[in-house]
Amino acid sequence: MEKEEIKKKVQNTFGKNAEKYVTSKIHGDTTELDQLVQTLNPQKDWVVLDIATGGGHVAKSLTPYVSQVFAADLTKEMLENTARHLKNYKNITFIVADAEDLPFLDESFDAVTCRIAPHHFPHPQKFIAEAGRVLKPGGRFLLVDNVSPEEKELADYMNTVEKLRDDSHCRCLSVSEWRRLFTESGMNEAVTKNRKKTFEFPSWVRRTAESDKQIRAVEEFILKADQAAAEYFQIELQEGKVQSFRVDEWMALCVKQ
Repeated sequence: MEKEEIKKKVQNTFGKNAEKYVTSKIHGDTTELDQLVQTLNPQKDWVVLDIATGGGHVAKSLTPYVSQVFAADLTKEMLENTARHLKNYKNITFIVADAEDLPFLDESFDAVTCRIAPHHFPHPQKFIAEAGRVLKPGGRFLLVDNVSPEEKELADYMNTVEKLRDDSHCRCLSVSEWRRLFTESGMNEAVTKNRKKTFEFPSWVRRTAESDKQIRAVEEFILKADQAAAEYFQIELQEGKVQSFRVDEWMALCVKQ
């Protein structure tokens, strides 16, 4: 699939579902956001870029601790909706921007963040290269995203579930793949944290699914999981219906050389 076609799907999906991402419990998880801020350790004089800001949760969380936050997103409708919600935060600047082709000069930011978004990027290597380019030497890059298992069969299962539910999904990378991209872009891993994240199936699937038929297709695929996938993703059923499952989420803080 061509890069532009993929990105149009992302814009279409997120433009239609902008408000759902503002109110999403997963994206607005205050415990995780507090941990993100603590890990980044922002300073008062910092200028920070939040890539693929979505509902603006990271940007909002950082505003008390830094000088300025640039909240960037590919989808104008998403960004406009978030800007309305955060209109009272005077140190946030909203900008439409492609994560793989950022409209900023080299070495512009003290920190760059990106949370629960890179699985939508068709060329994650370009995203990491761009994040590194706009960071100042010694600047901090903080990534949070769902990651696939290292085992190919489990990774394929996870990405198929995501793609069935959201056609704008590209691929969840594994931790080893992210580490290779960090190394290639001159970023040194400083802190990492893993956690199991629970998706409550009814709300998760309806965030992007466009029809009851699509929801049934996602559920039917999950129900066909073999024993290895059912155990790894801890699929919970009730009366034959999917209630929840769990995926791996990875937080990585890197420092630019």
